[in-house]
Amino acid sequence: MPTSKPSHWTEAYDPRFEELVLFNAELEQLAAGFRWVEGPVWFGDQRCLLFNDIPNNRTLRWSEEHGVSTFLEPSDFANGQTRDLQGRLIQCHHRSRSLTRLEHNGSTTTLIQEAQGRRLNAPNDLVVKNDGSIWFSDPLYGLLNDYEGGRQDSEQPPALYRLDPESGVAAVVATDFDGPNGLAFSPNEQLLYVAESGAPGASKPRRYIRRFAVNGDGQTLRGGEVFHKISSGWADGFRVDEAGNLWCGAADGVHVIAPDGALIGKVLVPQRVSNLCFGDRFGSRLFICASTAIYSLFTGTRGATWQR
Repeated sequence: MPTSKPSHWTEAYDPRFEELVLFNAELEQLAAGFRWVEGPVWFGDQRCLLFNDIPNNRTLRWSEEHGVSTFLEPSDFANGQTRDLQGRLIQCHHRSRSLTRLEHNGSTTTLIQEAQGRRLNAPNDLVVKNDGSIWFSDPLYGLLNDYEGGRQDSEQPPALYRLDPESGVAAVVATDFDGPNGLAFSPNEQLLYVAESGAPGASKPRRYIRRFAVNGDGQTLRGGEVFHKISSGWADGFRVDEAGNLWCGAADGVHVIAPDGALIGKVLVPQRVSNLCFGDRFGSRLFICASTAIYSLFTGTRGATWQR
């Protein structure tokens, strides 16, 4: 049971949560009328948020000044997205089963479509490490129906990858997943958190967040133990704040999980949360993709890598 309600939109389960939220900051609905929104990424240099409405096959742009506009249509059923170290947009695509990069001149570069000579499944989410490498999850979800990209056959098991964008070489860093989903590094990049969302249709799916240690080479992982189990439902996309807390999308809102794995609080959102990111002027505003709408909440913390 919650120990307190720091604000109307939050529940605290631990005193550590209370310093992360503001009593006078309301949950704001920024835009609505979409089908299923995903992949929020903040562009600080342009003061805007990009996000994907996957079933409608478009990438949208929101700004305080101009509201919502179309950024890219069709988007090839883009899902997760982020910025690289040069500020370029990197997107996961369900339909073409690929990762692409939007160059500064407006052209698009396909970074990867295959691994070990077989097509990827449906890249879901991704994060860029400080060495420029791109780490991404490749579950089956985007292949299963026509709603988010068109039903296709899988050619290989779900996996987690590290892509070197300069050489184009992709290495499998973990294969013992049923459904790898959201992922994020700790602030010092010594840990990698990955959501295991389970096998589609399984009677007892594995659903929890796993924690890996990054080896000294910065390219491989060890461990992978269960870090936290969302209740109820399962973890989707998440981001890490400057103190190492995970802000995780869940069925009833955003669950905030401390570095020791304890649930310390929730941001209550009217719809299921798929993904989120930090942004705005100081990186302290949480942008939330929740089913058919976009929400935001000013917080008392900042994202660990909110610029991307």
